[in-house]
Amino acid sequence: MKRKFIVTGGGTSGHINPAITIADSLIEYYKAKGDECEIIFTGRKEGLEGELVPKAGYEMKFITAKPFPMKPSLKMLKAFKALVEGRKQCAKIIEEFKPDAVIGTGGYVCGPLFMQANKMKVPVVIHEANAFPGRANKAFGRKAALVLTGFPNQEDDFKGAGKVVFTGNPVRNQMLKCDYEQARANIGAKPGEKVVFAMGGSLGAKTINDFIFDVASRPEFKDVKFVLGSGKQQTKSIQDREIPSNLEVREYIDNPQDYLTGADISITRAGAVTCAETATLGSCSVLIPYPYAAHDHQTFNASAFVKVGGCLMMSDSDVVEGKLVPELEKLLNDDDRRAQIRKNALTLAVYDCSDRITAAIDGMLNER
Repeated sequence: MKRKFIVTGGGTSGHINPAITIADSLIEYYKAKGDECEIIFTGRKEGLEGELVPKAGYEMKFITAKPFPMKPSLKMLKAFKALVEGRKQCAKIIEEFKPDAVIGTGGYVCGPLFMQANKMKVPVVIHEANAFPGRANKAFGRKAALVLTGFPNQEDDFKGAGKVVFTGNPVRNQMLKCDYEQARANIGAKPGEKVVFAMGGSLGAKTINDFIFDVASRPEFKDVKFVLGSGKQQTKSIQDREIPSNLEVREYIDNPQDYLTGADISITRAGAVTCAETATLGSCSVLIPYPYAAHDHQTFNASAFVKVGGCLMMSDSDVVEGKLVPELEKLLNDDDRRAQIRKNALTLAVYDCSDRITAAIDGMLNER
């Protein structure tokens, strides 16, 4: 038997990396069964998916898509025209490729593929990573054959879906194979050296960037090594800043698993995928929820860690006001507390997430 899937998801690494992980898992799953599996992706050439998907070894079919604004404006007309064009492109892709199902992980780039798949009677599978569904996923989830959720008890959010299954959030395979000592070596940490890793996601976070530049230049942190993933959208804002000698800045971090594992402390946003990686790797994290996330879902994500003592959570405004500086110093000087946070974070990991996802997708197809 040969299974064929079209996978989509774009805009940020929080959508793209789970999509790639699901694709990798499906190929491994069907290979283990002695079956073939062929997968292609759709997405925007200008989007981050246009870079990360081909890098992961998958064929990318580029389509047109634009986000719909929250309020009526000229952007609404441009988004509608893009949707019409994107649907035409997806219709051709579906007709030529003939997938068993299309799979999306979120972002407006999913819209054209989902709409055309529904029209052409191709099963739609959605993975919703967050506790509160995004606009696109919630809208299309009502007609989806299968909805996979990163958090439990989300059935009411997707009434009308063929089936809703809690799977957890997928993390890349390399996240499951990390060793602390090897990770320390990979990030160039010297014996006994304290390392603080920070990133605000693939696009970056100004609050986190400003904080790291500040503390790295303070005398009390002069012996600490700081590594910052500044993000693509924040590059211009920091390119003219003086970089302290103990700070390493990169636009994008290709191997976050090494830093989340090997750093003494990680400072990140609380997106669903970042939280899943934090739990899987047992990172000692400071989670700073993005204050403008829909339904404040990042605070909800981080709160799950707070409940088990698996992180230090601090609001964006508190970080701006400097309240994280003394907390960071205390945490760096408390080895036992950091070890306990790591241990507690591990209790939230869903290690069989990929198995749950592949079993649910295969089961849905076999039932049709």
